[in-house]
Amino acid sequence: MPKVGLLQSRGFSSKEEALEHHVQLIREAAEMGAEVVVTQELFLTEYFCRTEDPALFDLAERIPGPTTEVLGPLAKELGIVLVASLFEHRGPGLYHNTAVVFDADGTLLGKYRKAHIPQDPGFEEKFYFTPGDTGYPVWKTRFGMIGVLICWDQWYPEAARLAALGGAELLIYPTAIGWLPEEKPELGEAQHCAWETVQRGHAVANGCFVAAVNRVGTEGETEFWGQSFVANPYGEIVARGSEGGEEILVIDCDLAKVEEFRRIWPFFRDRRIETYRGITERWGE
Repeated sequence: MPKVGLLQSRGFSSKEEALEHHVQLIREAAEMGAEVVVTQELFLTEYFCRTEDPALFDLAERIPGPTTEVLGPLAKELGIVLVASLFEHRGPGLYHNTAVVFDADGTLLGKYRKAHIPQDPGFEEKFYFTPGDTGYPVWKTRFGMIGVLICWDQWYPEAARLAALGGAELLIYPTAIGWLPEEKPELGEAQHCAWETVQRGHAVANGCFVAAVNRVGTEGETEFWGQSFVANPYGEIVARGSEGGEEILVIDCDLAKVEEFRRIWPFFRDRRIETYRGITERWGE
């Protein structure tokens, strides 16, 4: 029964300050008993995708690189699985929104590159990120089978299903999502409801735990809504963070319940895979 620690934090003015702060948060989470610790999306920087600025590509780094050289030994020291979201410089002019996964011995198990890239006012991600080409990997860690997806991936049941079919017992979503001031009064509550509900649906449909960790604070005009949470295989919220505060959530996730749930609700058994050919088409025509 691993304890999952979600680091709901804010943006910082420099990568150095952000890393120092998050190292402390990681240590605190481990002291609270967390065995799997997860950062928010792009935890080293403010959410720079609010605007299109070529100079901001300088925020990216290689993987492995300076940050993984800090996080790997830290994971080993604390005996934790560590999931961290970074801005990856893959090659000349080629950048990804990437999560790295360390096992409890400090080994870099691999990376996931965000597959679904949004483009909306205040979320100009297509300017910065190349769609990922890693597929939807699942890692066997000391504390269970973990799949990692990132933010906009949250809206796609195909991504969650493929990770679950790969063996994931816990789906993790590092996230940066918030309200724009012109939308919040009329649509804010509905937007948050949709975000949380679709992920709870992934937990039910795939019989697994889902953990989403969001940032907090206002950056530019965007008010990040926090409310990080963990849902169990029934879609029940077993823990939820506050709307505006930095905090560490540590939650027991009994992965034995995954097998128990899938025996009672055998969705994988009853899949009609021969009828799904159209799912790989852009549209149904």
